[in-house]
Amino acid sequence: MREPVLVPRLQPFTSTIFAEMTALAVRHEAVNLGQGFPDTDGPAGMLDAAKNALFGGANQYPPGPGRPELRAAIARHRLRYGTAYDPDTEILVTAGATEAIAASLIALTQAGDEVIVIEPYYDSYAAAVAMAGAERRVVGLVERDGRFALDIEGLRAAVTDRTRAILINSPHNPTGTVFTRAELEAVAALCVTHDLIAITDEVYEHLVFDDAEHLPLATFPGMRDRTVSISSAGKTFNCTGWKIGWVCASPELVAAVKAAKQFITFVSGGPFQPAVAHALDHELPWAEDLRTSLQDKRDRLAAGLAEAGFTVRPTAGTYFVCVDVRPLGFDDAAELAWELPERVGVAAVPVKVFTDHPEEWKHLLRFAFCKRNEVIDEAITRLRKLR
Repeated sequence: MREPVLVPRLQPFTSTIFAEMTALAVRHEAVNLGQGFPDTDGPAGMLDAAKNALFGGANQYPPGPGRPELRAAIARHRLRYGTAYDPDTEILVTAGATEAIAASLIALTQAGDEVIVIEPYYDSYAAAVAMAGAERRVVGLVERDGRFALDIEGLRAAVTDRTRAILINSPHNPTGTVFTRAELEAVAALCVTHDLIAITDEVYEHLVFDDAEHLPLATFPGMRDRTVSISSAGKTFNCTGWKIGWVCASPELVAAVKAAKQFITFVSGGPFQPAVAHALDHELPWAEDLRTSLQDKRDRLAAGLAEAGFTVRPTAGTYFVCVDVRPLGFDDAAELAWELPERVGVAAVPVKVFTDHPEEWKHLLRFAFCKRNEVIDEAITRLRKLR
């Protein structure tokens, strides 16, 4: 039998390092702060709604666009930003945001098109662009005024006559930055000027801290009908394993994405969809408590990382905090990441694996703080051994 060929353009390294780091963490009984998912469940009302749906017969294929009660709840939720979407023609339920991004790129780009991607990027972006047959043009974030900022001039320079779309993630994984109004205004102006489609990954929309604010790109002038807004329930309601995401866009864009999506998963998550509808309508106060709790956890972990000798970068949202490893005598965070599980019993992920230009990002290590306080405290105790 012929051996399968691994397609290089899909860049499997990031997925490989997650699997290997998890195995290393298990082998050395390490606290795994490399995994970006919570270790507690979501609101009880949402779980009860899922149980009721599961035992109430919602176990067959849901409608292709998603259950109507969920699409209606998503439409009501988006009104909080001042954008109205028709639940029948402008909302599509997907198997998480990852599928929504892949289906959007497959539907809206083709061979020869270019997609601008912000570096560092969530690992599925490169693979999704490649599967769509398009080419990615990477523009890196820059450290400015104590935060990771968009390189607006770099974005302008990256646009060519082949550019079809720009993929934006805010709040941003892995850096934790939240793009400002001025930055998003510049992106919107760029899209309008060059007739670009914007695909926005907003899964951490409710997890912003301090005075940061999530501003959907679709709300900016000229962007409502050229933006594919993507989010999901996983991060907002601690149910990452349910894989319930959604697309909000104009009827034409949603129809195109649905045409691709139906040949990927067809449908998914039948009994979870009514539960997510309940959560969007009734559990946002729980999500606000989660946000407050995560802000405290961020501060807790950041203080411990500073005590351990790292230089901590600011985080305005998401689950993640990045640190500079050079004060501890390392030039490459990956080198330290591979040592940490055995050396002190903690696992983390080097930021350079989320990039096309690893040399520019090799000094940064990413830790997740979406864990119970006792888990964070144990990690801090172990990390202090690095001093």
